[in-house]
Amino acid sequence: MSGRFAVVYNPRSLCNLKADAHYMNMLMAMPGNVLHVSYTNTELQQVINNLAQNPVPCLVIDGGDGTVCRVLSVLYASAWSPENWPLIVVLPSGNTNLIAADVGFKTRGVKAIHLLQERLTAWEAGRAKVSVRRPLLVSYQQHKKRDLLGFFGGLGAFTRSVDIAHKPAVLNHCPHDTAIFVTLLVAISQIISPKQRQTWLDGIQARITIDGRVSFEQEHFLFLFTTLRKLPHGVWPFWCENKGAVKELNYLDVGARPEKVLKACWNLLRGRVPEWLRCSSTYKSGSAEKVTIHTNQAFVLDGEVISLSEAEDMCLTIGTGPEVSFLRV
Repeated sequence: MSGRFAVVYNPRSLCNLKADAHYMNMLMAMPGNVLHVSYTNTELQQVINNLAQNPVPCLVIDGGDGTVCRVLSVLYASAWSPENWPLIVVLPSGNTNLIAADVGFKTRGVKAIHLLQERLTAWEAGRAKVSVRRPLLVSYQQHKKRDLLGFFGGLGAFTRSVDIAHKPAVLNHCPHDTAIFVTLLVAISQIISPKQRQTWLDGIQARITIDGRVSFEQEHFLFLFTTLRKLPHGVWPFWCENKGAVKELNYLDVGARPEKVLKACWNLLRGRVPEWLRCSSTYKSGSAEKVTIHTNQAFVLDGEVISLSEAEDMCLTIGTGPEVSFLRV
């Protein structure tokens, strides 16, 4: 059937907590069982397995970054071959919507479905805009069914900031499109605080290897990684020091007790990298094919905090996954 699509809807995403009756009724009235509501990972696995048996050309993910991460991870673990994956459409319904800002729609609900139908018609005629990205492939238990596909992650001060930013007192009073600002502002507020400053600046213990080269030995204030090509509002805390070809995995590694940390944050929030920052011994950025992290510290992937074993170091391997095609506005 021309223009077929399926919608994976996360009712727990921030903007979906109060359901849009008109939108839901519209989807339920469409032929072909379009709407798939999943509360748990088990339900999501069943949805993907069913869709793999009767593939659709387009899969709409109605949720935030965490929902996109879960859907792609379940797709990757399923019998659905990546070469045959559908076009992906991302509707920005979560607390964090960095993925949608790069490759998704800018609207939601009934308006988004009308736009989707127009875009699918254009795609079938060869006129639609499609962006291809390779998500991060994060392995931390050396088992394919536990591998994660995502787009933006980090640890150290980033994990601590996300923990605080997800508290209801902060979450319920911040617009979803400012989530990255809130996270960075939380980190800055803790650095300014006399009681918290030293604990944060001392960083975490982790052995990070980037394309076979050890970075900063053991202590890291902050480590970020992404395969997105842009972030909202001009924020871009990455630059490339590689002399060779630019790779798809961008990273920022900040060593413990970094110099001029507030000044650095101010510049990176505006997408600026002054010469002193590029030349600093405590700030490293570039692109890589593979990052290996030995740590027992929690990390964040697409807004979700993932805890590792505190008893022993785990090996966290970060590379790039299969190509994913996103239908754009």
